[in-house]
Amino acid sequence: MFSFELISADDNLLSAEKIITNRFLQSPFWASFKSQHGWSSKRYTIKALQNDISFSFQVSILIRSFKKIFSLSYIPMGVDLEQSGIVLEVHQYMDFLAELGRFLVPFLPRNTLCIRLDPPLDFSTVEERSAFLKSLKNNKNIIKSSVDIQPPDTTILDLSLTEDELLANMKQKWRYNIRLAEKKGVTIQKYHYDDIDIFYSLYEETAKRDGIAIHSKKYYSDLLQLSDSKTTVDTPLVQLLVAEHEGDTIASIITLFTKREAVYLYGASSNNKRNLMPAYLLQWNAIQEAKKYGSAEYDFYGMPPTDDETHPMHGLYRFKTGFGGRIVHRAGSFDIPINKAYKVFVFAEKIRSFFFKKIKKILAGR
Repeated sequence: MFSFELISADDNLLSAEKIITNRFLQSPFWASFKSQHGWSSKRYTIKALQNDISFSFQVSILIRSFKKIFSLSYIPMGVDLEQSGIVLEVHQYMDFLAELGRFLVPFLPRNTLCIRLDPPLDFSTVEERSAFLKSLKNNKNIIKSSVDIQPPDTTILDLSLTEDELLANMKQKWRYNIRLAEKKGVTIQKYHYDDIDIFYSLYEETAKRDGIAIHSKKYYSDLLQLSDSKTTVDTPLVQLLVAEHEGDTIASIITLFTKREAVYLYGASSNNKRNLMPAYLLQWNAIQEAKKYGSAEYDFYGMPPTDDETHPMHGLYRFKTGFGGRIVHRAGSFDIPINKAYKVFVFAEKIRSFFFKKIKKILAGR
């Protein structure tokens, strides 16, 4: 059993004095960004005690209220104890999270249904993750969510490698496609938040083609603008990269760089000139930029869990794994139930998820 003590509460994330080195989703920057789009946020420094173990950590909590009827509290990709130098066995860590959730309840809105979080637990295989999730089925204090907020499966490049080593680790066809795009005259340009229309028109085209949900244009514009403003001490570099050919905009991505990680957040492409392989050159350019920035790794951030040709997003799996990174299977989202109405919310959430993952893709012809 852990006991907890509140060390400090800093709701004014813009004035945080300490640079946060945790994952970008736990940063004051990300909390500040999400506060522009329907969320409020809290940041706490907490001391944990268990027998002779004592350590402190920070946690960023995002809160979404729905017409004062109920609220959700979300701890994205946390709590990461790596910065505290603490290593817990995975089941001990999950108990730690459940106990932390109970400690946090008095600091949350009274109508909070649950605390949702994405434990930063990585598994090498789908089978290892499945065994872990199965072992938690009888744990009523922390429950696997039916919906994963952050993509649980990804591939990660080690940016300590040289560019030659990174290229050598790619599949031969990927190196060929990068050279092909360059040979055919595809160029990569950087744009700013006031050029968001360039990205968004492509993103709408992509969403229609693939049957995916996207945010409003302002969402992506605000993300880029906040990075440009460097308002927080931990402000990452968020870039809008665009692939162009003979005056045509044919693909675009948005990336986020910190010293700890570089993340491929969003990608869009035109239905035209796909034979020029602009997506390959875009990614290689982003990888090079991340390496120059000093990021430790490049996270492609989201793909199907296995090389299953029947999966509707199988092409995404092939594309991202072809760059030669380490495949990672994260634990996904978990809930710490607080209110009895939580079960009703879960039922409604399953229906919504079914619509977006199944019905919308069918309507898109996939």
